[in-house]
Amino acid sequence: MEIESGSYQNIAKKESWRTVLTLAYQSLGVVYGDLSISPLYVYKSTFAEDIHHSESNEEIFGVLSFIFWTITLVPLLKYVFIVLRADDNGEGGTFALYSLLCRHARVNSLPSCQLADEQLIEYKTDSIGSSSSMPQTGFAASLKSTLEKHGVLQKILLVLALIGTCMVIGDGVLTPAISVFSAVSGVELSMSKEHHKYIELPAACIILIGLFALQHYGTHRVGFLFAPVILLWLMCISAIGVYNIFHWNPHVYEALSPYYMYKFLKKTQSKGWMSLGGILLCITGSEAMFADLGHFSQLSIKIAFTSLVYPSLILAYMGQAAYLSQHHVIESEYNIGFYVSVPEKLRWPVLVIAILAAVVGSQAIITGTFSIIKQCSALGCFPKVKIVHTSSKIHGQIYIPEINWILMILCLAVTIGFRDTKRLGNASGLAVITVMLVTTCLMSLVIVLCWHKSVLFAIAFVVFFGTIEALYFSASLIKFLEGAWVPIALAFCFLLAMCTWHYGTLKRYEYDVQNKVSVNWLLSLSQTLGIARVRGLGLIHTELVSGVPAIFSHFVTNLPAFHQVLVFLCVKSVPVPHVRPEERFLVGRIGPKEFRIYRCIVRFGYRDVHKDDFEFEGDLVCSIAEFIRTEAATATAAETNGEDEDRMSVVGTCSTYMQGIEDHYESDLDDPNKPGTSEIRSPKPKKKSKSKIKKRVRFVVPETPKIEKETRQELMELTEAREGGVAYIMGNAYMKAKQGSGLVKRLAINIGYEFLRRNTRGPRNMLTSPNASTLEVGMIYHV
Repeated sequence: MEIESGSYQNIAKKESWRTVLTLAYQSLGVVYGDLSISPLYVYKSTFAEDIHHSESNEEIFGVLSFIFWTITLVPLLKYVFIVLRADDNGEGGTFALYSLLCRHARVNSLPSCQLADEQLIEYKTDSIGSSSSMPQTGFAASLKSTLEKHGVLQKILLVLALIGTCMVIGDGVLTPAISVFSAVSGVELSMSKEHHKYIELPAACIILIGLFALQHYGTHRVGFLFAPVILLWLMCISAIGVYNIFHWNPHVYEALSPYYMYKFLKKTQSKGWMSLGGILLCITGSEAMFADLGHFSQLSIKIAFTSLVYPSLILAYMGQAAYLSQHHVIESEYNIGFYVSVPEKLRWPVLVIAILAAVVGSQAIITGTFSIIKQCSALGCFPKVKIVHTSSKIHGQIYIPEINWILMILCLAVTIGFRDTKRLGNASGLAVITVMLVTTCLMSLVIVLCWHKSVLFAIAFVVFFGTIEALYFSASLIKFLEGAWVPIALAFCFLLAMCTWHYGTLKRYEYDVQNKVSVNWLLSLSQTLGIARVRGLGLIHTELVSGVPAIFSHFVTNLPAFHQVLVFLCVKSVPVPHVRPEERFLVGRIGPKEFRIYRCIVRFGYRDVHKDDFEFEGDLVCSIAEFIRTEAATATAAETNGEDEDRMSVVGTCSTYMQGIEDHYESDLDDPNKPGTSEIRSPKPKKKSKSKIKKRVRFVVPETPKIEKETRQELMELTEAREGGVAYIMGNAYMKAKQGSGLVKRLAINIGYEFLRRNTRGPRNMLTSPNASTLEVGMIYHV
């Protein structure tokens, strides 16, 4: 499945108001599930221990004032009006910001980047139209130069992005736990305390196990229910809020004044500051507005939040405050929670809706965790994992089995270990605010380097929002021993794995570059070793974008034979969300024409979907054929005579040269002279016999006087090689630190990287190459 570019998607999404409103409705279930269920646990977490509800109502009104202004300033002002504009060609999230900075300041951590990558359409511009090649002036130019010169600053920037990513993964563990546990806690109002504790925890665990167990089915089958559930939940809490306001305290709106925040802090002092960790939970899930931007449009997300989510949440919090302002006798801790403000006759229906909403909110963060891990893996910052696309129609619907079960085990562990919303809230709050702080830091650089705005605007942005978030961060961090240690521990483990993998990947690439073989050595093989050429198409997988990898020289010196057509294949990621189909392939020639050796670089964005092996083979052969035709038409071969191996041509996934794909067993071959359109079509085998049809398919080269005899012969050999079978030759490198290396390097390479490499997927799996056609060549890398 070929993914359209993000910019094209946004254009398509903005065709009509009907489309925008439809997307706004759908975003309720995907984007706002986590944020919408926060009223379940905010007041309960805030009043858990640090402050107490008194008859003066200064505490409850102060908390309401903090909630109102926090929701107004962070989700509404920061994200809706500012951060959403910093999308990367329609994609959002921490890595979208990092990707923008990589392109505008050349701080890319990917070792295989080329100048040709900067010619990609999505590389040159972002959604607001600013070009990465636009000259910088003043402070921006100085900042860009500093970042490009100092590798330490580039590493700090990468680590900052990875910290935000790790905290998102931690949030994927904590959000389902606190959401489901808080929703289920409503049963405690309907039974005695001795009984409900035996129901609450098992019920939460059963729901969580079911939630994670159903992930492999994908959400597209039940996704149509997500938006109605959240819509029903928002209408429910807003209606209850309006009822409580008019029934208990119509003057509660006065608490929206910032003056009540001052009174709150003046009375409660340090305990009030510590309680901010609970108030912080009212904005959990705000980052999803930016992270899930790729599935919707900016306008649809803004409309959904400003017209429905924001007013519903404010009414819900005001309603709870109005009820609590008239009820000061606290018999137990749950009397300060959400369900106590729900009319008794509605508690069971609301409980059911709350559980459904909690499941939807948890599903959104789990899917977001899968997505961000896929992005990290594409950019070389996370071990290769199995990625299953659960829907062929809905972009972004993926499932990662290993990560899913790890999240489930961790989620059950924290739920069983904590068993209360207080410590779960402390843990979740720290993860949420850390991600927001990272976004604020990266946004300040985007404002200067990408938007070309005044440095004063960037400083004002950091000071204003950074101060607010730093206040909440300090209040969460002080609860380290009361649950806040969990996201720190999780982030540390994931960050350690990411940094180790990235370090090992860079060292492996450096070894390949230092030990690559010259083209002249390859050209002299047939004379020195008596190399035999066998029928078929050989794909040599390599990370190098130039030269011949050492793994191939190791292979051919031990087995002096290779295929009649040889392709050095490099599949790499570039720091853009999507690469357009017409810019996918870079194809070049190694050596003279008669050697039939090519280099093909396949470029994917960090959000692109890799094709299956059969469709990929078809596109690869088509791109090489198109290169041969273009080369003949432009007389490139006559100019270079195969000596310049760096000369590459951009070729799309679909070309316009060869005609048709036929099956030997279905019908007789058509007459090659038969007139028709000249088009390469990727093979489309029947579903039931995909593996069998694969070896039968061949291309038919049309007889036309426009094709020179030499070019026709080369195309025919390419066709025969494809029919003879495709062999994938992969390098299986074992990494070892050199003798004399430091302790840290030996631990990172010999233990850390090798452990991750052995227990994750290799290049063969990433290319989805068939087992029967794959040959792995082992080699030890001493780095």
